[in-house]
Amino acid sequence: MRISRRKFVTTGAAAWAAGVIAPGARGVARVAGAAAVPDDTKLPPAFDSLRPLGDRIHPITADEYKARIARAQQLMTDAKPDYSALYVVPGSSMVYFTGIHWWPSERILGLLIPQSGDPLLISPAFEEGRLHENLHWPIEIRVWQEDESPYRIAAAWLKAKHVSSGRIAVESGTPYAFFDGLRKAFPFPEYLSGDAIMLGCRARKSAHELELMRLACEATFAVYKATFASLKEGIKQSEVSAMIAAGYQRMNLEGDSLVLFGPAAGFPHGTHVDRQLREGDGVLIDGATTIEGYHSDITRTSSLGKPSDKLQRAFEVVRKTQDAALAAAVAGKTCGSVDDAARAVITNAGFGPNYKYFAHRLGHGIGIDEHEQPYLVRGNRVILEPSMTFSNEPGIYVPGEYGLRCEDDMAISESGEAKLLTPGFAQSLAVPIA
Repeated sequence: MRISRRKFVTTGAAAWAAGVIAPGARGVARVAGAAAVPDDTKLPPAFDSLRPLGDRIHPITADEYKARIARAQQLMTDAKPDYSALYVVPGSSMVYFTGIHWWPSERILGLLIPQSGDPLLISPAFEEGRLHENLHWPIEIRVWQEDESPYRIAAAWLKAKHVSSGRIAVESGTPYAFFDGLRKAFPFPEYLSGDAIMLGCRARKSAHELELMRLACEATFAVYKATFASLKEGIKQSEVSAMIAAGYQRMNLEGDSLVLFGPAAGFPHGTHVDRQLREGDGVLIDGATTIEGYHSDITRTSSLGKPSDKLQRAFEVVRKTQDAALAAAVAGKTCGSVDDAARAVITNAGFGPNYKYFAHRLGHGIGIDEHEQPYLVRGNRVILEPSMTFSNEPGIYVPGEYGLRCEDDMAISESGEAKLLTPGFAQSLAVPIA
């Protein structure tokens, strides 16, 4: 079950501890006691123009999944020394390679990708039928009964593939029990992090992946535009979040948001206080949706009525920072250099040093995971390459007073410079969405 940081912050950790979070459709968390999603007919008039994207959405094909596996195999072959196999368990990498969305469980569903040849899925026997329903093309499945070891089945398959030495790459999100189980059943190879292979596969997006991300950004813009047009004094942060969720539903999508008013935005991820909107408050909305599993991640800050001079100045600095980051994100440069360029603008404007008021990294990779490698953070030596995708999200936060963040998504183009995946930067506090 995926609990987004936005939903966790806005509903409170106490809800989790009390066990009131229950799974909703497609594994999206629903939180007892949170503001109910309003009926479509009760949405403000600004939401009337929202429509499903329909045939503009093109799902990932079986051939694309197969090409991803082939890419991983090539990376395993080219590594010095090479890798004999890649071990993946349920999560975003399983989705990336197979399209299989699988509920996390103590019962392992494992994907083994050998350096050459066809992959293998290892499944609980009673789940085999459901697993077949999730396949996008035929993949060999070997099952284990409740009193059997799935790791012995994996070991036998690896031995048949003549993997008796060499290295096995383990996807970094693998729970320790799943890693240790295979290592004990098949102790001969060296087990190492599969991050280099996963970065080589997932960091550079295909044209189709970029298309899906642009659609997700476009949908978020449409919902935000309706939301900002519908703000009124007295509305609660939770009510705006619910309104945004209903807007996505009108587009046949699912999405969430972090909504912060006034001083609450002085903490980048907010507080548990459900503040009401007051005249002059800043309004920060950070949210996302997915199209075929590919994320948007967009933040806009506006105000109800005339903004304070402090908020206005902070907005102007943050927008200049976004421009500087976009200009600095060039193929061949390091990820860390983009953060350096952005942080220099904010520091030179008097909001430094270091992380004093710009309290977080500039951005993160984005794709199937909303936050994924590589990260635009100081000291990161990963080299920018064409088709890498990132958030560009500088902010200024003054606890007890105000907070402001502008966040757009961008991709490194084939010509080397960064270009926006979002339709455009914020024009002003008054016009956060053009």
